[in-house]
Amino acid sequence: MKSITIEGQLRTESGKKATRQLRSQHLVPAVIYGGNTEINFSAPASAFKNIVYTSEFMTANITIDGKTYSCILKDLQFDKVSDALNHIDFLELVGDKKVIASLPLKYTGTPAGVKAGGKLVTKMKSIKVKTLPKYLKEFIEVDINALELNENLRVEDIQADNMEILNSPRIPIASVTMTRQLKQEEAAAPKATATAAAPAAAAAPAKK
Repeated sequence: MKSITIEGQLRTESGKKATRQLRSQHLVPAVIYGGNTEINFSAPASAFKNIVYTSEFMTANITIDGKTYSCILKDLQFDKVSDALNHIDFLELVGDKKVIASLPLKYTGTPAGVKAGGKLVTKMKSIKVKTLPKYLKEFIEVDINALELNENLRVEDIQADNMEILNSPRIPIASVTMTRQLKQEEAAAPKATATAAAPAAAAAPAKK
């Protein structure tokens, strides 16, 4: 699984004045929780760029005062006016503690319904799971080869070993729908059959 390294500085002061001063220095206030103690720190906004502005799931190795913490991203706050990163929360990964994380879904294969002329529609890009840190992964693979036309793949169809999926099991995650062209072709088919049958019926000799 991908990981980034962040060098942080311990924060000893809190409050609005202290955070404003940090932001004026282009530093972002942050916190690590979930371990033995809550750790408040700051780091340059650029240090968080690779984990904030991505759809990929990854861990962050955050070093503060010589100690490194393995974490996952939990929450972000942005300035409503400038859209600058205002605050970031991390959850420390502790070996025997289960964590809740959103993992991306990676759809693999070509649905049978697409081969028949349908269109693949993906409705979910990630799912929420609860698992031990050692089972976290970059993505969960979903095989869509068997998905037929007008069929849905649902949360309950996802295979995720050693994980508890927290989303409702009946929620559709992907489907194959009919394209406009396929609908037109199906609508035209009965008409074509009827048109072909009419001359044949007219040509048939009348029964005596």
